[in-house]
Amino acid sequence: MTQTMTDIRSELRERIAKFKTERKAVILAHNYQLGEVQDVADFVGDSLELSRKATEVEAEVIVFCGVMFMAETAKLLNPGRTVLIPDPMAGCPMCDMAPVEAVRRRKAELPGVTVVSYVNTTAAVKAETDVCCTSANAIEIVNSLPDDRILFLPDRNLGHWVQRHTEKEIILWNGHCPTHQRILAQQIAALREQHPQAVVVVHPECTPDVVEMADEVLSTGQMVRYARRAEVGEIIVGTELGLIHRMKKENPEKTFIPVSLLTTCPNMKRITLEKVVWALEDMQYPVEIPAEIAARARRSIERMLELS
Repeated sequence: MTQTMTDIRSELRERIAKFKTERKAVILAHNYQLGEVQDVADFVGDSLELSRKATEVEAEVIVFCGVMFMAETAKLLNPGRTVLIPDPMAGCPMCDMAPVEAVRRRKAELPGVTVVSYVNTTAAVKAETDVCCTSANAIEIVNSLPDDRILFLPDRNLGHWVQRHTEKEIILWNGHCPTHQRILAQQIAALREQHPQAVVVVHPECTPDVVEMADEVLSTGQMVRYARRAEVGEIIVGTELGLIHRMKKENPEKTFIPVSLLTTCPNMKRITLEKVVWALEDMQYPVEIPAEIAARARRSIERMLELS
């Protein structure tokens, strides 16, 4: 008897449940993951939520469905646990825009500067960082610091957003998210005309002209909570398309309109149900970080959690 696609997906979900029990594993998934991956996760969230969740889980194995820097962060916070990423090629272009050698050179040019790194950075860069931040807490973190001169990396757009909400001097790194860069101000203007009752919600990784047009500028976790508000019925969503799966699932009676159908992160979509099965079955691919780098990088993450 020929299996249908529905049968195959159902079998994969059953195998995931079986191996999760055998491995004493928990699955964490970012809001941008494929819908079918979000649906098998024990917890779905944004970078800050997943960072916090990684410190609370009691499982022996963490399967991290996201990109590599996120899995590294989970490992930094859980050095004694096994952290698996189902596809080790799931990288982040923005992360790659701040190689550690370049960060060290820039620090040398700015003696005494305080380095604030977005979590979208490698463990090696976090080891060169005073404190990390996420899109949800970047403004809070920067304003909580006693220092007046901040080197903010790698996202210039998030840095611009922070700059608008602080009196500190923000020295921007010239990085960006290619996915959010595809969201254009003229697209939002057109959608506002088509949907005059809708609110426009965008991610702070969007360009400043897009941010200027938004009603709300929020992290993905903040967007999820905003969508639950009773007075909100129609939202124009300016972020990666994966988030809309969760928004619709939690709010089936509401309308969510993507700014663009091109806002898909190919790296986030590398992880599939099949790869989650293989990760659990074969215990692949474990995240490893050199001890000296891990110790220094962990401090920047722990300081972020303390300050937020």
